[in-house]
Amino acid sequence: MNVLDSATDRATWLLSGQISDDEPMRQISIDVSPFSVGRRPDQKLTIPSATVSGSHAEMRLDEAGRLIVRDLGSTNGTFVNGERVTESCVVNHGDLVQFAQVVFRVGQNVQSHHSQTVQDDSADRALSLIQFDKLMTERAVVPHFQPIVSIKGRATLGYEILGRSRLFGLTDPHTMFSAAAVLNLESELSRIFREEGLAQSTFFPPQAILFANTHPNEIDEPELLEFSLRELREASPNRPLVLEIHEGTATQTSQMRELRAKLNDLNIGLAYDDFGAGQARLIELVEVPPDYLKFDMKLVQNLSVASPERQKMVGRLVQMTRELGIIPLAEGIETEADHLVCQELGFLSAQGYLYGKPAMAKTFTS
Repeated sequence: MNVLDSATDRATWLLSGQISDDEPMRQISIDVSPFSVGRRPDQKLTIPSATVSGSHAEMRLDEAGRLIVRDLGSTNGTFVNGERVTESCVVNHGDLVQFAQVVFRVGQNVQSHHSQTVQDDSADRALSLIQFDKLMTERAVVPHFQPIVSIKGRATLGYEILGRSRLFGLTDPHTMFSAAAVLNLESELSRIFREEGLAQSTFFPPQAILFANTHPNEIDEPELLEFSLRELREASPNRPLVLEIHEGTATQTSQMRELRAKLNDLNIGLAYDDFGAGQARLIELVEVPPDYLKFDMKLVQNLSVASPERQKMVGRLVQMTRELGIIPLAEGIETEADHLVCQELGFLSAQGYLYGKPAMAKTFTS
């Protein structure tokens, strides 16, 4: 192998990605030519995946300084931007190189051209779609949980299930649901989050309430009513469950009445999420009252330093909520001062970084 010359070193090629799903993203410098990739430990880049061949592919610089990837007869193929490499292929900054199921993004540590941002955005979208297939087929989500506490005494009442993954390019809910939207799979992804979250609930005490989210598309789909919720209840007959509906979706009164009836039959509670974020109408609280009303963090954060008028407005909403038999929950509490103000205003429960950041279930029991 020949070490890249000094001129090339100043423009080193990099692979960004994950060697395995349970490790963070890393950058690997392509510092020799050829640069071997495979499952064997003698490869320059060893990928310990059963889908990767022992000697899978190699990358090298040609005389013009271009980076070339060549498949070495691997079983599951080498791909550039989703296209299988039959012999060899030039790769450019921002391209996606995939060895079997393991995806990396190619880059250079040189000053970018004007078009780089557009190229990178396109590559990010392509990466999300490539990884999304793996996310769904392998159900490769990693549920995280955030504590919900009683505002007096701060005893933990339960946990909200939050969707995460370790897949490069699909680590947060926004990117996952953006990819799902392209394929009209938002509802299916939402169901996977709930199911995998419930599967992790064995780490929690049996009385801990699980708050599970929905996607707005699900309210119009009978599958949510007929299959998903019933399967959740059958999988965990005694676990206290609460289904969270975004406040904008709660304005669909007829669908909400039907959903409320089904939830009652299954002994599952109802929460309206992000109340006050923009579309909330007080009429829904009367027509189809939830068990919990989660006040959006925009109403709650920095309430301790807000004007007396704003504090009075929030306090009146909290009082009205309690008069309707609904439990008011303050979201996004990060400071002790906001906690104390919310307690004074009558909130019964709360959620936020002050009480615990989202983490894997085993974190709360270790």
